Amino acid sequence: MTDINSLIHDGTIWLLVAFSIVTWALVVIKIVQTQRASKQDKRFVEAFWKAKNLSDAVSKSESGQGPAARVANAGFKTLIEADEKTHHDLQNSWSRQDLLERHLRKQILTERRQLDKGSALLASIGNNAPFIGLFGTVFGIIHALQAIAHSGNASMDVVAGPIGEALIATGIGIAVAVPAVLAYNYFVRKVKAIGADLDDFATDFVSLNQKAGFQLPTAKTKNTAESTILNDASTKEVKEKGVFA
Repeated sequence: MTDINSLIHDGTIWLLVAFSIVTWALVVIKIVQTQRASKQDKRFVEAFWKAKNLSDAVSKSESGQGPAARVANAGFKTLIEADEKTHHDLQNSWSRQDLLERHLRKQILTERRQLDKGSALLASIGNNAPFIGLFGTVFGIIHALQAIAHSGNASMDVVAGPIGEALIATGIGIAVAVPAVLAYNYFVRKVKAIGADLDDFATDFVSLNQKAGFQLPTAKTKNTAESTILNDASTKEVKEKGVFA
């Protein structure tokens, strides 16, 4: 029984050490991820609003990187697909503005989920590490008391050492939990800030396309070209009929 108590105490300490390694690895990964997303969004938004026209903006969104670029690309793709689809069903019964806003919201949610990855693990470690440490301390104290009982000596010098060793697990649990909780709170605020910027960009994106009637220049050019081809074909057919008449 004594060996089992000691094994549980040591096992919780090693588990907390593993949690600490995972926590700091996630902190480094998510710092790189969020900082890169913020820089990419800032760079893309500046380039996007400096575009000469919508065609230039489409090109910039296709070559851009970051959440904002993917949101813009999803919006332009939605408008292009709306021009290409000629059949009518429930999926295509939305107005162009509603369809655009819907796809922009879906893309923003996708970006937020991507940025939120790992945050739940940080929260779990922060919430559970102190309890795991306390769990190890309980079994460490049991092991210490059993060792003291077998020795038959209950002096302060004998008791203080094993009890102090048992409390190490609680200290490690708290030391693991504090950085995890602080990191979780920081990344939650960071993701909310990035999400708010994406919402603002999406609102401006809808307003920009509203001025153009939710029609892309590429689609207009394509429709004009198709109409010209049809008109030329009709004219040619009329002339041929006139010749053979």
